[in-house]
Parts: sequence; structure tokens; C-alpha cells
Amino acid sequence: MNSEEAKARINSLVKSLNHHNYLYYQQAQPTISDYEFDQLLAELQLLETQWPEFVQPDSPTIRVGGEVTRSFQTVVHDFPFMSLANSYSREDLEEFDQRIRKSINQSFSYVCELKFDGVAIGLKYENGFLVKAVTRGDGVQGDDVTANIKTIRSIPLKLQGEDYPEKFEIRGEIFMPLKSFESINKARRAELEDLGYDEEQIAEKLFKNPRNAAAGSIKMQESSEVAKRKLDCYMYALLSENHQSESHYDNLKQASDWGFQVSNYSKQCSNLEEVYAFIDKWDVERDNLPFEIDGIVVKVNEYNVQKVLGSTAKSPRWAIAYKFKARQAKTTLDKITYQVGRTGSITPVANLRPVFLAGTTVKRASLHNADFIAEMDIRESDLVYVEKGGEIIPKVVAVDASTRGLFSQPHQYITHCPECGAELIRKEGEANHYCPNDAHCPPQITGRIAHFVSRKAMDINSLGEKTIELFVQDGLVNNVADLYDLQYDQIIQLEGFKEQSTRNILEGIEASKQIPFERVLFAIGIRYVGETVAKKLALHFRNLDAIGAADINSLLEAEEIGEIIAKSVQDFFKSNDNLVLLNRLKSAGLQLHLDENAYKPKSNILEGKSFVVSGVFSLFSRDELKKKIEENGGKVLSGVSASTSYLVAGEKMGPEKKKKAEKLNVDVISEQDFIDMIS
Repeated sequence: MNSEEAKARINSLVKSLNHHNYLYYQQAQPTISDYEFDQLLAELQLLETQWPEFVQPDSPTIRVGGEVTRSFQTVVHDFPFMSLANSYSREDLEEFDQRIRKSINQSFSYVCELKFDGVAIGLKYENGFLVKAVTRGDGVQGDDVTANIKTIRSIPLKLQGEDYPEKFEIRGEIFMPLKSFESINKARRAELEDLGYDEEQIAEKLFKNPRNAAAGSIKMQESSEVAKRKLDCYMYALLSENHQSESHYDNLKQASDWGFQVSNYSKQCSNLEEVYAFIDKWDVERDNLPFEIDGIVVKVNEYNVQKVLGSTAKSPRWAIAYKFKARQAKTTLDKITYQVGRTGSITPVANLRPVFLAGTTVKRASLHNADFIAEMDIRESDLVYVEKGGEIIPKVVAVDASTRGLFSQPHQYITHCPECGAELIRKEGEANHYCPNDAHCPPQITGRIAHFVSRKAMDINSLGEKTIELFVQDGLVNNVADLYDLQYDQIIQLEGFKEQSTRNILEGIEASKQIPFERVLFAIGIRYVGETVAKKLALHFRNLDAIGAADINSLLEAEEIGEIIAKSVQDFFKSNDNLVLLNRLKSAGLQLHLDENAYKPKSNILEGKSFVVSGVFSLFSRDELKKKIEENGGKVLSGVSASTSYLVAGEKMGPEKKKKAEKLNVDVISEQDFIDMIS
């Protein structure tokens, strides 16, 4: 293919892919499969790599992201972002309607729109191309987040047709679909569980609702990470010196023809009765939407009426937001039960009489810890109010104590583990109770084994969670060391196991004996010892025996090891059960010494220098880059601190690391800068 052919093909692919995007997001009528779309996109990416001079400003490859933003530039809005006055009742809406009718002497209509629970954005277009995307900010000025907004597929980079203004702004709401929100939190939970966080700590670190997730996403510094969040956007206001139409409703219909995603749920209403009907409909049906809404926006439709009504300093007089009440249901709390996590953390659970709430049947809700139960005075057989609000996970928000029977008694929090009977402990300063019987408590056993065989640990992918549970139930394994004693005859006789699956399990276990020491240390599951901390301990002490023999002060000398981690490590090695387990792993042939050859410096050119590596790189993987640092005498740190010499920044660098590096005046270098440094 010569350059002219490449240019023609690139132009053809861009036009075709943008058309398919339009059909998918604006018309909801896709004509090709996702696979076919991805194949065309991959071809375009390859051609653009080979002929970058032909890359077009509206190329759909921009949706993948790749820009890293050091800081967001502040931009003053051409039209101020105003807030809407809120209403919570029909009386409020009647007052709103009466004020309008007293101010004008002409007929008008309303437009009712869903109030998307997301983040407001202003998009500026010139000659049909998106040139700037700015957040609401303080209403007068906001942040330029153009690179991130270009990753949202429902926002056109180039408009359809030709009848749009030369310059204009359109405003909308960025939101995260519920499916994306659940997927992100699921991935976050898996990471936190691997690091040994208990349920209470995990709950604090998960995104609380899709709105928070969307707000955090559009301010990320790596657009490629934003692309993964699969954000969406609906447009709700067209701003221009010269309106295309005389009404708001017709203007939005026109914007839809240009390629903007405009809500199909909006409705033009001639009076308040129609407005009430719209509100009542969506107060019920909002649970069936694939995104969150928290109310209805009611606007005067005619622009000439809007102009007469004007605005206060904060809000337009021609629009109001009707806020829905938090989604709540009343049901009976039949029983309080308790779950035991991998680390022994106890989580009380309200088992509810099934009740339909926000699109799902709710049967259970977390009660967090003993303090929460005591403060709320929650008792079995109580009538309780369960709410979702902006959150996906249901929670008990109130108790109807007036319905209690004469003999109702306060709930007594358990003192012993519901699974193994061990007496629970509660460490000073912690909210949760714990089961200390980590060696014999079934949920802790299966949880620890599942962590041990996980991909970043021993990587025994032939052992799934259900298989582990079956092995534990049948008495084949009681701890991770038992895996290395498993025999062919023990497994093959279990229901559902055939010769090949049995051999896969045994081969996976045998292969894990070659996993390096730092990953074995992570797999063992010492609380607070995640993947990075395990590597630091391995590099500092070189072998397991040295770690076990170290006192608190010696542990604190290792890089990035604080008092909490040091105390957790020491407690682990004080347990006789753990020492027996480690001796069995040693006898099984696991790598419990650092491979000195793997970390032996090939030069001392980076001696005395420490590095933090963050992002995705073109010539090396992140692990290869870290190895290069260590091979040349440098140290790799997991977090930026005053002792960091350099931050090696790739395309998907963590924004917090970037921000901290700038604050501490740590040198930020590229992959090529690093290569030059060691050449």
C-alpha cells in the first residue's frame, strides 16, 4: 500500500466508523457487530501508526485515549453555569407555575427531562469539530478536560450534516452506566481482598455511587484510563447567540440530527397536570433505567418567555428541579447473621423479608459492625427502613420501634465465631470483630487458599473457588501446604473430575514450585502484605527465615514498612501453626529464598537512586522496566516520597503519583529518558 492508498483507506475507515458510532449511540440501530467494529478500528489504528501524517481530528481512535494531562487548565465560561432551584412537592411546582403566570401574559409550554445523576459538562464546537470540553466548576469557570471527554463514544468529535452554527456550546450530563459502575467496583473489591482488607475497609474504598465514579473519572490524568470507565453523556441545552429554533425542545431535536445523544425520555407538556403525570411515571420506572436519575427537570420551552423571566444571581426563573425521595422500603428484619471473611473479619448481615426496591428484590443488607447495631438499636423482628439512595448496596437507615412487641430485647452481638466457635477479638482502634482461629475456621481456610492460588500469587489457574471449597469439604486440604500433598487417586474419585482435569490441577501445583520467593511471600497471605510490600521484604531480608527472625526494629528498616505492617508480620511468625505450615512449604520445594541472579546488578550506574514506575510503556513492560532499574543498581519504590529520585511516567500513569511528584519536586522522566540514563 502506498501513501495515497493509505490516505484514502484511512479517510474511508474514519467516515465509516464514525457513521457506525452514530447509528449505535444516537439511533440505537447498529448495522454491524461489535467484533466487526473492533476489527475495522484495529485496521485504522495500524494505518495511523504507519502514516501518522494522515490522522484526522475526528478519528475514532481518539476514543481509546492516550494523552496524559499534567494539570487541568482553568477556562472561563462564555455562558455561566447556573444552578437549578429544587422542589420536593407538588405545592412547590404549583408556586413555580403561578410565579411564571403572574410575570407574563402569554401562553407557554413546559419540557420535562430526566435529571441525570452525573456531572455537568460544556462542549464547544467550531466548524463542526469538538474543540473544548469544560467542567461546571464554580459556575463562572471550570476545568478543561477535553482529552478525557473525547474518549466518550456518545459525544461526536465531528458533527453530522451542515446546518449547525459555526460556533456554539452544548451542555450535558456525563454519567456512568450502572453496568460499568458494578464492573469497576467488582474489580476494586478483588484487588482489596488480595491485599487483605476486611469488609469494612473495602466498603470505604469502593465507589459509593455512579455519580462519584463519573466525577472522579473525568478528572483522571490519563485519558486511556478514562476510556476504560465507559462513561456516557446526554445533552440537555444548546447555547448560541442565535438559536436555530424558537423553542428548547425543537433545538434539542435539531442537535440530535447533528449527532448528539439527546434523551428520548423528554416530553413537551402543555400544563401542570401533564408534568405531574410525567413525574409520577418516572418515579416508578426509574428503577428500570440503565443509569441513575434523582429527579425531573421542568423547563419553560419557549425562548422568548425564558428571556422575559430571566434569572436570579444563581438560578434561572424559568426552570426548576423536582427531586425524588430516596428509594426506600419498609420490611421486617427476620434474623441477624454473621459472615466471616478471609482475614477473619466478622460482618453482621440483616436477613430481610424480601421486598422490592429500586428494581431488585432485596433480601439482605450489611449492618457493618457492633457499634452500628448498638447505635441504631437494631433488633430481630424489627420493622426497618431499607434504602438505596445513590448507592447500589442496600442499607438499613431507620428502625420503626413503635411496632416492637412487649418482650423485645436489644440484640446481643456474638462473642464467638459462627463458623468455628472460636472466641472473637476486637483490636483497639478497629471497628470490626475478628475470629482468631485462622488455621481451622472454614471460610478463612477457603479464602486463604483462593488467595494463594490467584494469578498474582502462585498462579495455579486450574484451581477455581468451587474446586477449593469441594477439596476443603471432602477433607483433602485444610491449608495451602496440603495442596502439595494431593494425589491423583484422591482427586479422580471426586464427582465431576476426569483424567485431564485432575492432571491439570496436579501439573499446576507442581509448576507453582518455581514461582519466585517474593510472590510466594505475597501468596502466604500475611495481613497488609500486598504484592509490593512482599517484594520489599524479600529484597531486604533475602529469605523467609530472616524475615521470621526479625524484630520490629529490623522490619521497620525495610523500605516502605511501617509499624502496622511490621506488627502484622511479627504476629504471623509468632504462630506455631504458621511455622508448621511454612516448614511444610519448604519441604514441598517452594522458593523461599530470593533468586540472587534475578536481582544481581549488572552495573552500578543507578546506585543510590530510587525510582517509581507508573504507566504503560512502549519498549518495556512495567515489570521489565523495574528489573532494568534493579539490574543497574537502582531501587524501585511503590510510592512517591521525598526519597524518590525519579518518577518514570508511562502513558497510563497514576494521577495521584503525578500530583505528589510535582509537589515534592521529584523529577518526572519518560521511558526514553530512562533508556538514555542507563545507556
